[in-house]
Amino acid sequence: MNVKTHDESQLIADLLKSDESAFARVFDIYKAKLYSFAWRFLKNRELSEEVVQETLILLWTNRLTLDIRYPLGPYLYTIARRLTLNVLRNAATAGAAREKLWIDLNQAHNDTEEAILLADLEAFTEQSVSKLPARQQLIFKLSRYEGLTHEQIAETLNISKSTVNNHLVEALKTLHKQFKDSGISYSILIAWLFLK
Repeated sequence: MNVKTHDESQLIADLLKSDESAFARVFDIYKAKLYSFAWRFLKNRELSEEVVQETLILLWTNRLTLDIRYPLGPYLYTIARRLTLNVLRNAATAGAAREKLWIDLNQAHNDTEEAILLADLEAFTEQSVSKLPARQQLIFKLSRYEGLTHEQIAETLNISKSTVNNHLVEALKTLHKQFKDSGISYSILIAWLFLK
């Protein structure tokens, strides 16, 4: 079940007020999704349940740092991914086994939970990009979405290549800060931008 943006904003607002019923709703919405995500890599019921519990405990523990502007999905999946990787690191003592687990983790882009995470991440990224100044936003979209080179952008907009570069650097700094403030890994943003 997807949470509408308005409903999710209210849910986050309630979490910020330490409303336990809001936490129960988050638990109901994300429990199965987080369990499926962890199970796909761990193949162990107890470990997968521990990842879900730890993820939601960390959400409750850090609830006062939540920002109503940022969706819960990417935040929760980032925590679950980190916890799953920690379990895998601890479980994989042999180098070959560890390498295989990492490969499996990185190749799982088409599963339902990844699709949900990517959809939430895409919405969050689009929202973040839309907050950039108009010129930065245009140059960023031409570069990352249209695949134009710095030279092509400079020629199209009749500006210098260094101006294009400066706008891109500032846009990435701003996006990095927004992702950091939301608790989402910046490397996920970079990967997503280059998968588009």
